[in-house]
Amino acid sequence: MTEHVTLSRKELDRLQIMNRIAERRLTRQRAGELLGLCERQARRLYAAFQERGAEGLASAKRGRPSQRQLPQATRERAVELIREHYTDFGPTFACQKLVEVHGLAVSVETLRLWMIQAEIWIPRSRRARRSHQPRERRACAGELVQIDGSDHPWFEERGPACTLLVYIDDATGKLMELRFAESESTFDYFAATRTYLEKYGKPVAFYSDRLSVFHVAKGDKSAGGAGLSQFGRAMNDLNIDIICANSPQAKGRVERANRTLQDRLVKELRLRGICDAVAGQEYLPVFMEEHNRRFARPARNSFDAHRPMRQCDTLDEIFTLQEQRKVSQSLTLRYHTVLYLLEDTVENRALRGHQVTVHEHEDGTQTIRHGDRRIRYRAHPKDEARVPQGAIVENKRLGEVLGWIAERQRQRDIERLANPQITLRAKKRIRAAAGMAP
Repeated sequence: MTEHVTLSRKELDRLQIMNRIAERRLTRQRAGELLGLCERQARRLYAAFQERGAEGLASAKRGRPSQRQLPQATRERAVELIREHYTDFGPTFACQKLVEVHGLAVSVETLRLWMIQAEIWIPRSRRARRSHQPRERRACAGELVQIDGSDHPWFEERGPACTLLVYIDDATGKLMELRFAESESTFDYFAATRTYLEKYGKPVAFYSDRLSVFHVAKGDKSAGGAGLSQFGRAMNDLNIDIICANSPQAKGRVERANRTLQDRLVKELRLRGICDAVAGQEYLPVFMEEHNRRFARPARNSFDAHRPMRQCDTLDEIFTLQEQRKVSQSLTLRYHTVLYLLEDTVENRALRGHQVTVHEHEDGTQTIRHGDRRIRYRAHPKDEARVPQGAIVENKRLGEVLGWIAERQRQRDIERLANPQITLRAKKRIRAAAGMAP
């Protein structure tokens, strides 16, 4: 009889227990404990098993419609409305319209099942996978350079996690620059790009993803224009285009290079016992030369599209964070909670009401410029902690006052480090200045 009955896994477990009871190898009380049932229910199951065999253990609800099933008329009405008005709607949106416009209450998943059975909606598992047509390589070296950052445990458990910045030429597949960095920050890309430019010259264009380092979704006026990041502004100053890909597949060459590096480079670092980014950076030129010897290919056109650096391309000034600020009538301006007082000279007085450019360097220092002229200034930090006069009188002792000041400064540094808007580079500078452990 068991050959003609289809049992679920749960019912098969019950069948095994019932057979053990029939063979007197198990009591009904113990059978109930194994099945999570009371002894009375175990007796009822065994009685059904004795009467009808395995069929007695099968659920009587199988094959019957659910008591909570919606009427067939409701289903037909929903499918009819979708065919008439919402053929290109997804189940969620179509359900919303059925409820709001037609007053037809039905759950999203129920409607999804009805649409699938009516062949109005194709589930993701049945859809044909999108094919991405391969893009032909560029003809000349330096015409297009793909750049990306790869977060990976490059030193496995031997060292801290970091990011590898990868520059690969589209025409040849040649690794042009590799650099270990803490993260994909603007200054890290500045440093890697500077090494690239000094080694090869200026390419026609860089091809990247839409990371905020390269692309600004909303107009960032302080960075130099709508949709222009600090990196984009620097490339614009150097007359290099920056192109952002719509998907990872669009920049597939650098994505595939990342997978190769995550395999080969990790193992090479392991074989050489390299455990940190400093030693790893020293090894990267050797790895790049061997990798390019094996995998790079000649370009279809032998012309090198790289352009030489011009004398006016001052990378020290270009590769800084630059923002415009307006000079007040009192020759002051604010930048990142700091008040800057310009030197009171005849030339600087002419700048009242005009825009100047604040350059923030990698070490955290600032330079203020107007055109090619560098402006001298004094900085006054905002909300600097001061000891009230009353506190000095109450403490009486200078040592206690200085201790109180030091504790206030330490707490302020801790609060600044907890701020999620501060970059990793700024936090490192705060820890170094305060003598804190990294």
